[in-house]
Amino acid sequence: MLRTETRSIRVRDLMIGGNEHVVIQSMCNTRTKDIEKTVAQILQLEACGCELVRMAIIDEEDAKAIREIRNRTHIPLVADIHYDYRLAIAAVENGIDKIRLNPGNIGSKENVQAVVSVCKQHHIPIRIGINSGSLEKDIHEKYGKPTAAGMMESAKRHVAILEELDFHDICLSFKSSDPLLCIEAYRLASNTFPYPLHLGVTEAGTFIGSAIKSSMALGTLLNEGIGDTIRISVNGDPVNEITIVKQLLKCCGLLKNTPNLIACPTCGRTAWDMQPVVNEIESFLTTIDCDINVAIMGCAVNGPGEAKHADIAIAGGKQEGLLIKKGVVIEKLPQDKIVERLKQEIRSFAAEHKKDN
Repeated sequence: MLRTETRSIRVRDLMIGGNEHVVIQSMCNTRTKDIEKTVAQILQLEACGCELVRMAIIDEEDAKAIREIRNRTHIPLVADIHYDYRLAIAAVENGIDKIRLNPGNIGSKENVQAVVSVCKQHHIPIRIGINSGSLEKDIHEKYGKPTAAGMMESAKRHVAILEELDFHDICLSFKSSDPLLCIEAYRLASNTFPYPLHLGVTEAGTFIGSAIKSSMALGTLLNEGIGDTIRISVNGDPVNEITIVKQLLKCCGLLKNTPNLIACPTCGRTAWDMQPVVNEIESFLTTIDCDINVAIMGCAVNGPGEAKHADIAIAGGKQEGLLIKKGVVIEKLPQDKIVERLKQEIRSFAAEHKKDN
């Protein structure tokens, strides 16, 4: 896929921008000062494929916790800072890898200079986050409502502050809860700024709502070559964000080594209890790190045909299923044996894939 080339920035050992891959990002919902819970959540996100994680830094205790959290985790960490420039400085001094703030919201020019100075010294990039719901009062009054043009105007203000200080390790985001506004804003941003773009639909809602809104907006942008990092915001467990974003990136041809599960919706022809099998295998596949197509089909009408094109498949019958590998029927299984045999075959496939690569 042809991708828009942007300026590259380094976040610890991770490159963002240029023609690098789209970086998967999430955010902890723990209190950062609760080191044990925060570390546990980051390790869980790492295991699922998260490459960059943001933490809320709301006081000095949070900032001080960064050092130990960084020592006990592996992926780069981002500090989310609002209003208090001293917390940004403390976060950098405690080992943060990237800062998210809006320069226009942290007080005087001297405050901004202090943050930029420490970021330059430690080679820490800054993400400017523009949200449609929190535009400056004068911009909101000028346009009457959140608009893409207003979001560009806000971003230009913040970017100008950093550029005047000769700081260019910048990433930008233009988030809204309105998917159409997101698309318009990011398209404008891609034609306006040279900096890498972090994609997201903010306040997207629950798992289903977020998956639909985010896939519509961010899938459109990714397909146009726009976007350098991505977060799909989901209410609740942030691991769910990684589940959705990996499938979205895979559908866009931007992520390899990710399983693909094909499952029919079921109908009156289905004569076995298929849904628990699909649910368990879907969860199991999050632990598998290879390109594999697994099909679980409900009946003998479409089942064998779909299964023929999968690496491993089940075509269901009456309380049983045919196990199919690369289009060849291997054996007939009673329903209570299907899950374990599928897992066995998936593990075997993954092991062979790893050996071949």
